[in-house]
Amino acid sequence: MVPDRRARVVLPLLSAGVVTVLTCALSLGSTPIPPGEVAAALLGAGDPDPRTAAIVWEVRLPRALTGLLAGAALGLAGLQMQTLLRNPLAEPYVLGVSSGASLGVALVVLAAGTTGGTFTAGLVGLGRPGMVLAAAFGAGGVMALILLLARWASSVVTLLVIGVMVGSVVSSVVSILISYARAEDVQRFVLWGLGSFSATGWRDLAWFAPVLAVALLGSAFLVKPLNALLLGEAYARTMGVRTSAVRWTVIAVGALLAGTVTAFCGPVAFLGLAVPHLARIALRTADHRALVPGVLLMGGCVAVACGTVAVLPGTSGVLPLNAVTALVGAPIVIGVLLNGRAAKGVNP
Repeated sequence: MVPDRRARVVLPLLSAGVVTVLTCALSLGSTPIPPGEVAAALLGAGDPDPRTAAIVWEVRLPRALTGLLAGAALGLAGLQMQTLLRNPLAEPYVLGVSSGASLGVALVVLAAGTTGGTFTAGLVGLGRPGMVLAAAFGAGGVMALILLLARWASSVVTLLVIGVMVGSVVSSVVSILISYARAEDVQRFVLWGLGSFSATGWRDLAWFAPVLAVALLGSAFLVKPLNALLLGEAYARTMGVRTSAVRWTVIAVGALLAGTVTAFCGPVAFLGLAVPHLARIALRTADHRALVPGVLLMGGCVAVACGTVAVLPGTSGVLPLNAVTALVGAPIVIGVLLNGRAAKGVNP
């Protein structure tokens, strides 16, 4: 149930925004397509141009859906981590998820190299699924190490510092491994590290979407505990919240959300950090009953918009996705921190 009048207005507006950016994503690109032709290609109405239908169905729709899912997942993971750690700068990547995924990919580069036109084209004959698995296992391995070390963490702040240190060590290992790789493999690794929604097709979405859906549904059970944690762990315990179990669950869900996105799209920056702040500003509440749907919609909207800008509509060029998300996310984070809204939203 939506808790207040403002949320009942803002959430439908965000839904309309998602529809708008999806329409733009399907219409804009190196070859502009009018919305009417996009609708005809999607619905099979009339006699759509086969070339237009191929562009919409095989290129732009998978890219738009990937951005929608990735933005929602990263935004929700960032919201949960900021609430858990009571830190407006917290997000899953701080705990080393993206570094672990990069480690898995770097190990593949050093051990076997790659073939084909893209960095995710091959893993000893296993193709893209093999590369995705390598990234996922790398992220999962680092997250497992952090969870093990968390048994001795005295507080969530200690856990945050542990995550930063583990991430730094893993990044150093990646740098060492890449120094032994071939020049062409290093170039492909760098391109992968810039992030992209364009390399995911329908076969990838058949795995990508269900995994994220399970994690997103699991997050619904964390709404009430996270609301209690807004007032501190001591208060939450008096309300009957098992804070240790909630901590582990949030970390596991965040790792699944961010790790899956990293495996399929590369380490996409700033969305997990900026989107929760945007949702708090729009909704003017710290209540997760409103923030969770708000973050899902806001994350999808921002990610699809960034993905559309990255393909440079009307040209044949492409920008690195992380360059666009940084241009959008960094000023937002600086602004909300200077205004004190981030701290207010996380620590009411």
